[in-house]
Amino acid sequence: MQSTMKISQAFDREPIAELPTDDAAALEHKLQVAAKAFADRDGWLPAHQRMAILRKASALLQENRDHFAMMIAREGGKPLTDAIIEVTRGIDGLVNAADELRNFGGKEIPMGLTAASANRWAFTTREPIGVVAAISAFNHPLNLIIHQIAPAIAVGCPVIVKPAATTPISCIEIVKLFWEAGLDERWCQTLITEDNALAEAFATDRRVAFLSFIGSAKVGWYLKSKLPPGTRCALEHGGAAPVIVDRSANVDAIVGTIVKGGYYHAGQVCVSAQRLFVHEDILASFTEALAAKVAALNVGDPTLAQTEVGPLILPREADRVATWIKEATDAGARQIGGGRMSETTLLPSVLLNPPTKAKVSVLEVFGPLTCVYGYRDLDEAIRIANSLPYAFQASVFSADIAVALRAAKHLDASAVLVNDHTAFRTDWMPFAGRRQSGYGVGGIPWTMEEMADDKMVVFNQVT
Repeated sequence: MQSTMKISQAFDREPIAELPTDDAAALEHKLQVAAKAFADRDGWLPAHQRMAILRKASALLQENRDHFAMMIAREGGKPLTDAIIEVTRGIDGLVNAADELRNFGGKEIPMGLTAASANRWAFTTREPIGVVAAISAFNHPLNLIIHQIAPAIAVGCPVIVKPAATTPISCIEIVKLFWEAGLDERWCQTLITEDNALAEAFATDRRVAFLSFIGSAKVGWYLKSKLPPGTRCALEHGGAAPVIVDRSANVDAIVGTIVKGGYYHAGQVCVSAQRLFVHEDILASFTEALAAKVAALNVGDPTLAQTEVGPLILPREADRVATWIKEATDAGARQIGGGRMSETTLLPSVLLNPPTKAKVSVLEVFGPLTCVYGYRDLDEAIRIANSLPYAFQASVFSADIAVALRAAKHLDASAVLVNDHTAFRTDWMPFAGRRQSGYGVGGIPWTMEEMADDKMVVFNQVT
């Protein structure tokens, strides 16, 4: 008898579906299918077919935009307004992957530069790396999947994708949409499981050429350590994104942007604005404005159009964040706002000057919370911002170009956003964590590069 797993709405834990799960035999079959498809080089899909499939999938997703957005809101708890934006990004991302193929090629390698290389002509071509294993996260249950499978399809890699156990429906439906667009099922399959041992066997199988992992650093680095020789990977983890607010910043103009970066999807974003370093000259006015904006956020059912902050993905995550906040306040931090609406939903809050050793100061909160710290010296604020073992995106808000440039130069981050929040992203830009925050580079064009190999061909022009 096949086992199943139950999927519930993030907000109120009402059941959505009960899905059949895959076991070891199913995984073996899917890996065999993918490996066989890749081994048949004469059966590789030509670029024009891959482009057509991606464009058709984009059109189908556009037709089903509202359906996908509501599913994201239900299973993932993302407010409907933001879920619609996620689907819109996915629609564009599929076209982006197709368009990228127009310039996805090799180059000529100069020959005849030495006597030994005379009478030769050399060039490179791009080939798919092989079977891709994709393991995804819950917080963007459609767009993260697209970022993993669209590049694989574009390049020509067979891909098997395992969604988060809390949000598998969006993944299952987008894969079916690819099949409807004309992609043979051999080239894109799902692995539905709650079994961590099976997921590890999947990620570390010798037939997998590339592992794309989005999730916790602990799991990602562990899986990387278990990969067979030659397997490449990209890991996208998280951090505790720092924001520096200079005394020259216009508080009224920037506070809304910072609130969006800190409380978007209840803070469940890998680059959510978490640690706000505010110059002491404007600390009081900034804190007052921030607290007012946070208090005005509409919290509740994510399927309602007016909701701005929804639930955390599971009750235990709400428990964890609440515990971390209490730890900080017990140690002297001042809390503004907060409280609990339900077992899954926390009211957004601000912590003023939590201790440097508190969990909220050194770990990724992944909840509706920002921490505010006063500073006097810019370089000291940068030093503290850089003091954690992970680094992803960072921000600086300043009307002083010298301050902005100094922060941009000295912040340890893969991207520094000037006068914008840390969660800003477009799907065609490079997106990568440094140190413990990740490995490799994301973003659709960049992932396509990661999933391809260069092959050089050399002609000896024998006369």
